[in-house]
Order: sequence, then C-alpha cells, then structure tokens
Amino acid sequence: MKFNVKCWTPPATAPLIAMLWLSACGMAGSDRPRQVCPPVVEYSTAEQARAAEEVEALQEAGVIVRMLSDYSVMRDQGRICLSK
Repeated sequence: MKFNVKCWTPPATAPLIAMLWLSACGMAGSDRPRQVCPPVVEYSTAEQARAAEEVEALQEAGVIVRMLSDYSVMRDQGRICLSK
C-alpha cells in the first residue's frame, strides 16, 4: 500500500457538509403542505329532487343510505376547502 492512500479518502464530514450545502438551495418551505381540494360536482334541482325520491324509496337501515350520508359530509368538506 502506498503512503498517500489516506490523502485520497474524503473525511467522514464531507457528505454531511455537502448535504447541508445542497439543502440550503431549497426555496419551498416544508411547514405547510399544498392544499388540494376535491372537485364538487353541481347537480340541477330536478336531479336533486329525483335523487331524494329514490333515497326515500330505499330501506332506512340500508348501506346505500349510510354511504350517501358519508358522501354528503365529503361534499360539505369540499365546499369548505374550495372557499378558503
């Protein structure tokens, strides 16, 4: 082994310094993620009335009724998100 091999190996702190130097170039903050709002589909009054009639014809304890209730909450959350 040659006597100058140790001179060619980078010190252990070199990767750390390089990483800190490169991270200083980041311009965007990581504190607050971008808010992505889901689209809210608008339905006509006639479509809403027909849907209400169809839901009333379903059984009250049905899974579809519970799913529609969850969908209603998601639509309200989407409206709130879009208004911000």
